[in-house]
Amino acid sequence: MSNKWTPLLPAPSIRRAGEMQSALKDQECQVDPDTPLYFMYRNLAWDDTDQAHLAAQHVRFDMTIIPPGVFCGEYVKTKGHYHPNAPDGAGYPELYQVLEGEAHYLLQKEDLSDVVVVHAKAGESVFIPPGYGHVTINPGSDELVMVNLVSDAFASKYETFEERHGAAYYECEGSVWEKNPAYGPLPELRFFEAAELPYQTIVQGEEIYDLISNETVMGWLNTPADCPNPFTP
Repeated sequence: MSNKWTPLLPAPSIRRAGEMQSALKDQECQVDPDTPLYFMYRNLAWDDTDQAHLAAQHVRFDMTIIPPGVFCGEYVKTKGHYHPNAPDGAGYPELYQVLEGEAHYLLQKEDLSDVVVVHAKAGESVFIPPGYGHVTINPGSDELVMVNLVSDAFASKYETFEERHGAAYYECEGSVWEKNPAYGPLPELRFFEAAELPYQTIVQGEEIYDLISNETVMGWLNTPADCPNPFTP
Protein backbone atom coordinates (compact mmCIF):
# COMPACT_ATOMS: atom_id res chain seq x y z
CA MET A 1 0.00 0.00 0.00
CA SER A 2 1.56 3.29 -1.09
CA ASN A 3 2.10 6.13 1.38
CA LYS A 4 0.52 9.15 -0.29
CA TRP A 5 0.87 11.19 2.90
CA THR A 6 4.63 11.78 2.82
CA PRO A 7 4.45 15.17 1.03
CA LEU A 8 1.88 16.42 3.56
CA LEU A 9 3.62 15.43 6.77
CA PRO A 10 4.34 18.21 9.29
CA ALA A 11 7.20 18.09 11.77
CA PRO A 12 6.71 15.02 13.98
CA SER A 13 6.49 14.56 17.69
CA ILE A 14 9.37 12.24 18.59
CA ARG A 15 9.30 9.59 21.29
CA ARG A 16 12.83 9.42 22.67
CA ALA A 17 14.62 6.78 24.67
CA GLY A 18 14.44 8.75 27.90
CA GLU A 19 10.63 8.75 27.75
CA MET A 20 10.55 5.01 26.98
CA GLN A 21 12.93 3.72 29.63
CA SER A 22 10.20 3.18 32.23
CA ALA A 23 8.38 0.83 29.81
CA LEU A 24 11.36 -1.43 29.06
CA LYS A 25 11.98 -4.97 30.25
CA ASP A 26 15.63 -4.20 30.99
CA GLN A 27 15.54 -1.42 33.54
CA GLU A 28 19.34 -1.52 33.80
CA CYS A 29 19.84 -0.81 30.10
CA GLN A 30 22.01 2.25 29.56
CA VAL A 31 20.43 4.56 26.98
CA ASP A 32 21.11 7.97 25.54
CA PRO A 33 17.87 9.72 26.54
CA ASP A 34 17.88 11.77 23.34
CA THR A 35 17.90 8.75 21.01
CA PRO A 36 14.78 8.95 18.78
CA LEU A 37 12.76 5.71 18.71
CA TYR A 38 9.62 6.55 16.74
CA PHE A 39 7.83 9.46 15.12
CA MET A 40 4.21 10.63 15.49
CA TYR A 41 2.28 12.88 13.10
CA ARG A 42 -1.05 14.11 14.46
CA ASN A 43 -4.23 15.56 12.96
CA LEU A 44 -3.54 14.81 9.31
CA ALA A 45 -6.08 15.47 6.56
CA TRP A 46 -6.02 15.42 2.79
CA ASP A 47 -7.48 18.92 2.47
CA ASP A 48 -9.21 21.66 4.44
CA THR A 49 -12.65 20.15 3.83
CA ASP A 50 -11.63 16.83 5.31
CA GLN A 51 -9.90 18.60 8.20
CA ALA A 52 -13.11 20.46 9.04
CA HIS A 53 -15.13 17.25 8.76
CA LEU A 54 -12.80 15.37 11.11
CA ALA A 55 -12.86 18.22 13.61
CA ALA A 56 -16.66 18.25 13.54
CA GLN A 57 -16.65 14.48 14.21
CA HIS A 58 -14.10 14.91 17.06
CA VAL A 59 -11.83 12.40 15.32
CA ARG A 60 -8.11 12.51 14.50
CA PHE A 61 -6.27 10.82 11.66
CA ASP A 62 -2.65 10.21 12.67
CA MET A 63 0.48 8.51 11.37
CA THR A 64 3.26 6.79 13.32
CA ILE A 65 6.59 5.64 11.90
CA ILE A 66 8.60 3.05 13.83
CA PRO A 67 12.07 2.21 12.50
CA PRO A 68 13.22 -1.42 12.68
CA GLY A 69 15.69 -2.61 15.24
CA VAL A 70 16.28 -3.99 18.71
CA PHE A 71 16.44 -1.63 21.67
CA CYS A 72 17.60 -2.93 25.05
CA GLY A 73 16.79 -6.49 23.98
CA GLU A 74 13.27 -5.77 22.67
CA TYR A 75 12.01 -4.95 19.22
CA VAL A 76 11.28 -1.24 18.95
CA LYS A 77 7.80 -0.56 20.27
CA THR A 78 5.45 2.20 21.32
CA LYS A 79 5.16 3.06 24.99
CA GLY A 80 1.67 1.62 25.41
CA HIS A 81 -1.46 3.13 26.90
CA TYR A 82 -5.09 2.62 27.86
CA HIS A 83 -8.03 4.75 26.81
CA PRO A 84 -10.49 6.12 29.37
CA ASN A 85 -14.23 5.49 29.17
CA ALA A 86 -16.44 7.54 26.89
CA PRO A 87 -19.60 9.14 28.32
CA ASP A 88 -21.58 6.00 27.39
CA GLY A 89 -19.44 3.95 29.79
CA ALA A 90 -17.31 2.01 27.29
CA GLY A 91 -13.64 2.62 26.62
CA TYR A 92 -12.73 4.64 23.56
CA PRO A 93 -11.60 2.34 20.70
CA GLU A 94 -9.07 2.97 17.92
CA LEU A 95 -8.60 1.78 14.34
CA TYR A 96 -5.12 1.18 12.88
CA GLN A 97 -3.86 0.32 9.42
CA VAL A 98 -0.36 -0.67 8.34
CA LEU A 99 0.82 1.18 5.24
CA GLU A 100 4.37 -0.19 5.08
CA GLY A 101 6.21 -2.96 6.91
CA GLU A 102 4.51 -5.16 9.47
CA ALA A 103 3.29 -4.79 13.03
CA HIS A 104 2.48 -6.78 16.11
CA TYR A 105 -0.33 -5.15 18.07
CA LEU A 106 -0.28 -6.37 21.66
CA LEU A 107 -3.65 -5.77 23.31
CA GLN A 108 -4.48 -6.38 26.95
CA LYS A 109 -7.64 -5.89 28.96
CA GLU A 110 -7.29 -3.74 32.03
CA ASP A 111 -8.38 -6.66 34.22
CA LEU A 112 -5.82 -8.86 32.38
CA SER A 113 -8.48 -11.44 31.52
CA ASP A 114 -7.29 -11.39 27.91
CA VAL A 115 -3.99 -10.62 26.17
CA VAL A 116 -3.76 -10.96 22.41
CA VAL A 117 -1.25 -10.27 19.65
CA VAL A 118 -2.41 -9.34 16.15
CA HIS A 119 0.02 -9.57 13.25
CA ALA A 120 -0.75 -7.05 10.50
CA LYS A 121 0.92 -6.53 7.14
CA ALA A 122 0.72 -3.66 4.67
CA GLY A 123 -2.90 -2.85 3.84
CA GLU A 124 -4.32 -4.67 6.85
CA SER A 125 -6.33 -3.03 9.61
CA VAL A 126 -6.64 -3.77 13.32
CA PHE A 127 -9.48 -2.51 15.51
CA ILE A 128 -8.66 -1.89 19.18
CA PRO A 129 -11.98 -2.58 20.94
CA PRO A 130 -13.15 -0.90 24.15
CA GLY A 131 -11.33 -1.94 27.28
CA TYR A 132 -8.00 -2.95 25.76
CA GLY A 133 -4.69 -1.19 26.28
CA HIS A 134 -2.22 -1.58 23.47
CA VAL A 135 1.39 -1.49 22.36
CA THR A 136 2.60 -1.56 18.76
CA ILE A 137 5.81 -3.46 17.99
CA ASN A 138 7.89 -3.45 14.81
CA PRO A 139 9.12 -7.06 14.56
CA GLY A 140 10.36 -6.76 10.97
CA SER A 141 13.47 -5.60 9.18
CA ASP A 142 11.69 -2.70 7.46
CA GLU A 143 10.29 0.59 8.68
CA LEU A 144 6.75 0.31 10.01
CA VAL A 145 4.40 3.05 8.81
CA MET A 146 0.89 2.98 10.23
CA VAL A 147 -2.10 5.30 10.41
CA ASN A 148 -4.99 5.45 12.82
CA LEU A 149 -8.43 6.94 13.43
CA VAL A 150 -9.28 7.83 17.02
CA SER A 151 -11.46 10.21 19.00
CA ASP A 152 -9.86 13.51 20.00
CA ALA A 153 -12.05 13.72 23.11
CA PHE A 154 -9.64 12.09 25.56
CA ALA A 155 -6.05 11.86 26.74
CA SER A 156 -4.35 8.45 26.76
CA LYS A 157 -3.44 6.83 30.08
CA TYR A 158 0.21 5.71 30.26
CA GLU A 159 0.53 5.14 34.00
CA THR A 160 0.13 1.35 34.07
CA PHE A 161 2.74 0.84 31.35
CA GLU A 162 5.15 3.16 33.15
CA GLU A 163 4.64 1.73 36.63
CA ARG A 164 4.82 -1.91 35.50
CA HIS A 165 7.65 -1.37 33.00
CA GLY A 166 5.66 -2.06 29.87
CA ALA A 167 2.90 -4.36 28.76
CA ALA A 168 2.01 -7.79 30.16
CA TYR A 169 4.36 -9.45 27.66
CA TYR A 170 7.59 -8.34 25.99
CA GLU A 171 8.59 -9.29 22.46
CA CYS A 172 12.33 -9.80 22.70
CA GLU A 173 14.93 -10.24 19.97
CA GLY A 174 14.25 -13.38 17.96
CA SER A 175 10.46 -13.06 18.44
CA VAL A 176 10.65 -14.54 21.93
CA TRP A 177 7.65 -13.57 24.07
CA GLU A 178 8.37 -13.16 27.77
CA LYS A 179 5.90 -12.51 30.58
CA ASN A 180 6.29 -9.30 32.53
CA PRO A 181 6.61 -10.38 36.19
CA ALA A 182 5.23 -7.04 37.40
CA TYR A 183 1.74 -8.21 36.39
CA GLY A 184 1.66 -11.46 38.38
CA PRO A 185 -0.32 -14.39 36.91
CA LEU A 186 -1.23 -13.86 33.26
CA PRO A 187 -3.37 -15.63 30.69
CA GLU A 188 -1.52 -17.25 27.83
CA LEU A 189 -1.13 -15.10 24.75
CA ARG A 190 -3.61 -15.60 21.94
CA PHE A 191 -2.37 -14.89 18.41
CA PHE A 192 -4.36 -13.62 15.42
CA GLU A 193 -3.66 -12.61 11.85
CA ALA A 194 -5.32 -9.31 10.98
CA ALA A 195 -6.61 -10.77 7.71
CA GLU A 196 -8.62 -13.36 9.67
CA LEU A 197 -10.51 -10.91 11.88
CA PRO A 198 -14.10 -9.98 11.08
CA TYR A 199 -14.97 -6.28 11.25
CA GLN A 200 -18.35 -4.89 10.39
CA THR A 201 -17.98 -2.24 7.61
CA ILE A 202 -14.13 -2.40 7.75
CA VAL A 203 -12.64 -4.18 4.74
CA GLN A 204 -9.05 -5.38 4.80
CA GLY A 205 -6.97 -3.69 2.12
CA GLU A 206 -9.20 -0.62 1.76
CA GLU A 207 -7.80 2.64 3.10
CA ILE A 208 -9.18 3.50 6.52
CA TYR A 209 -8.98 7.19 5.62
CA ASP A 210 -11.98 6.60 3.36
CA LEU A 211 -13.96 5.65 6.49
CA ILE A 212 -14.13 9.26 7.66
CA SER A 213 -17.45 9.43 5.81
CA ASN A 214 -18.69 6.13 7.30
CA GLU A 215 -21.24 6.99 9.98
CA THR A 216 -20.97 3.59 11.68
CA VAL A 217 -17.21 3.70 12.18
CA MET A 218 -17.16 7.39 13.11
CA GLY A 219 -19.92 6.68 15.60
CA TRP A 220 -17.96 3.88 17.25
CA LEU A 221 -15.02 6.16 17.93
CA ASN A 222 -17.00 8.45 20.23
CA THR A 223 -19.96 6.29 21.33
CA PRO A 224 -18.33 2.87 21.65
CA ALA A 225 -20.82 0.93 23.78
CA ASP A 226 -21.97 -1.08 20.75
CA CYS A 227 -18.51 -1.65 19.25
CA PRO A 228 -17.71 -5.22 18.21
CA ASN A 229 -14.98 -7.20 19.96
CA PRO A 230 -13.37 -9.46 17.35
CA PHE A 231 -11.34 -11.20 20.07
CA THR A 232 -14.32 -12.60 21.99
CA PRO A 233 -13.59 -16.32 22.45
